[in-house]
Amino acid sequence: MALKSIIIPSDEQPIDPTRYRQLVGSLQYLTFTRPDIVHAVNKGCQHFQAPTKADLGAVKRILGYLKGTMEHGIRFFKQSSLRLTGFYDVDWARCINTRRSTSGYCIFLGANCISWSSKQQLT
Repeated sequence: MALKSIIIPSDEQPIDPTRYRQLVGSLQYLTFTRPDIVHAVNKGCQHFQAPTKADLGAVKRILGYLKGTMEHGIRFFKQSSLRLTGFYDVDWARCINTRRSTSGYCIFLGANCISWSSKQQLT
């Protein structure tokens, strides 16, 4: 799933969404400890209503990536500095389909990221 993908109605017939939703739901749960897959999972969520075989293939590709990177994840390290630092960023109307902006933040305690979020704004 490309970063600048445009959702175009596909000629493919939709598949049964039950299994697709189960897989993407499980991946959503994993994003708590695997922020590297957040964007790809978000793209997968955009096809909940009528997923196709291509969408299922993209989700399976995420699963393959996870299998090859099982040692990745969030690790916290003991440090003497407990300095709290935050970063915030926003783009302007980047979504090609809706022209909505996306905003996000990261909060660090020392060198450890303890909270983060990224979401598309409502207006």
